[in-house]
Amino acid sequence: MSRIVKQKIAMKKISVSTTKIFQHVIIIIFLCMINCIPSKANIVLNDEEQAVIGRWDMTIDMHGKSSPSWLDIHRSGISTLVGEFVGSGGSARPISKIYFNNNRINFSIPPQWEKDTNNISFAAELKNDSLFGTMIATNGEKYNWVAARAPSLKRTAEPAWRKPVTLFNGKDLKGWHATGDNQWIVKEEVLSSPHSGSNLMTDETFNDFKLHIEFRYPEGSNSGVYLRGRYEVQIEASHGDEPPKDVFSAIYGFIAPSEMAANKAGEWQTYDITLIGRMVTVVANGKTVICNREIPGITGGAINSNEGEPGPILLQGDHGPIDYRNIVITPAQ
Repeated sequence: MSRIVKQKIAMKKISVSTTKIFQHVIIIIFLCMINCIPSKANIVLNDEEQAVIGRWDMTIDMHGKSSPSWLDIHRSGISTLVGEFVGSGGSARPISKIYFNNNRINFSIPPQWEKDTNNISFAAELKNDSLFGTMIATNGEKYNWVAARAPSLKRTAEPAWRKPVTLFNGKDLKGWHATGDNQWIVKEEVLSSPHSGSNLMTDETFNDFKLHIEFRYPEGSNSGVYLRGRYEVQIEASHGDEPPKDVFSAIYGFIAPSEMAANKAGEWQTYDITLIGRMVTVVANGKTVICNREIPGITGGAINSNEGEPGPILLQGDHGPIDYRNIVITPAQ
């Protein structure tokens, strides 16, 4: 074979190889262009939708009576808004989808402890970084509500602690007041609610603190210790139960204990609770069951939704008999 023929064959091979490479490059560029075209599933939230994301402290006007509530709006995946809601009673309820259009939101949730079976419907408009809305309850009643952004409550330094203060003197109700008709009594250095009635709260309010409290309940009873009057550490006969978010030592509806540390009903038990900003640690009967976890928002039964303000220690007295003793608080400076 002559040198000229060999050169022609080599040139032809180079040409074919170059063509194939060029074709592959064109295909790759085409695929990249297709993948860069946004589909409906990949459409991200716009600025208005981003503005409504976050935690909101709500107040519902129930014909002149303020009902503290809480709303969380967050993103699921890329383009779907979901959330949680806490009303004046019950625990946090999931919201499967929150609809947003023209700066307005609407969603609905099924009943929880309500007697009626209808859904609860919400609608609101975002104005000046606040929400103004309406709620239609399970019974068909319509109420107005407003919501402000919940404060982060993040602390920039470790607290300095003051001296411990005894909140219950073992003699009378000095330093405490009932939220309604009082059924609380003091006998043999024990603070007791012999039957369901009013809650009891301290006259003084607190910000960050460490709290030691001892309690005893009969089988089937239920109570709770509200931190700043807004976050309930649950008390109930849960001995031997698995620890979901609404049993002994849970932050009601939000944070489950890591284990069930409850003693049997009728025995004295202890909580040692540290609250710094939103961060809470709960030691139940000597076992750390919640360790420096964030409380997202108020729990059902809160005195108000003003999370940025100090609040009292509140003892729940409307769910059955309960005894307390040795209540000592160590406030932060």
